[in-house]
Amino acid sequence: MDNELYDYWPITDRQPLELPGGAKLAFYIGLNIEHFQYGKQATSMHPATAANTPDPFNHGWRDYGTRVGVWRMMKLLDECGLRASVLLNTDVGSQYPEIIQAGNDRGWSWVGHGKTNSEFWVGMTPQEEAVALAELTDTFRRVTGQQPKGWLGPALTETAATPNLLAENGFTYLLDWPCDEQPFPLNVPGHRMISVPYTVELNDIPKFLGEGVSGEAFGRMIVDQFDQMREEGTGGVMSLALHPFIINHPYRHKYLAEALRYIAAQDDVWLTTSDDIADWYLENHYDQAVERLATRKHAATTGADRRGPEARLA
Repeated sequence: MDNELYDYWPITDRQPLELPGGAKLAFYIGLNIEHFQYGKQATSMHPATAANTPDPFNHGWRDYGTRVGVWRMMKLLDECGLRASVLLNTDVGSQYPEIIQAGNDRGWSWVGHGKTNSEFWVGMTPQEEAVALAELTDTFRRVTGQQPKGWLGPALTETAATPNLLAENGFTYLLDWPCDEQPFPLNVPGHRMISVPYTVELNDIPKFLGEGVSGEAFGRMIVDQFDQMREEGTGGVMSLALHPFIINHPYRHKYLAEALRYIAAQDDVWLTTSDDIADWYLENHYDQAVERLATRKHAATTGADRRGPEARLA
């Protein structure tokens, strides 16, 4: 592979992961809680006014998430016994401190998500990024009271230096690469760093804004994804990427509620957070995965094993 961050490793060449409690599937909510700076263009519902300052149409639409949507979401997650994995802009700490307090009261996990979603995590030299990331990590600790373990760049953006700099700041996993249904090791020299699955398919931004699906159809997609992955039994990770300014409008929220109630009612699913998934994988599977990848590299170099993946698993 020409992407040096991770090695090619087909799912057919991996054993099913044995999840805690004998679960067939791990499930987590990736809840994006973001701050959008006044006067800057960002995710928009109505592009015709997006360049205006002020832009009441789009800015007010985005603000719905922190004023109304996230509180409706909290009530639903509490009902279903779910803790959120919050993709958190650090500006949320100064702009909406009540959300941080409510999340800490619920034991939510906080995942680094840049400073604001009005700016992508790009356009920096490695030296500039090192300073920016160190400052962001310090701010994250201050506003949440936690050392961040995971990272999702704003709009899944990062630089070539980001994984190494994250590891140097105490991070242990990335969500930026939506290429798998199991966690897997990343090639970050000198550090134990992994990728944890995050979805751009079950993500309300592309589904509602890009494809124009209905709330009912999105709810059906969630249940279909859950049922299929659960039936396959690979010990996979199902993530659900949500934004309160989109999904928690009442006419969409009702279908999300139906889907989450269905998932929470099953007794063979691990309802968890991305932090807990990363900790579990690093403790129980990381070393074996690194060894297996090294064996694959050696075999590829020497031509020692030319059997198909199904035969190698036998």
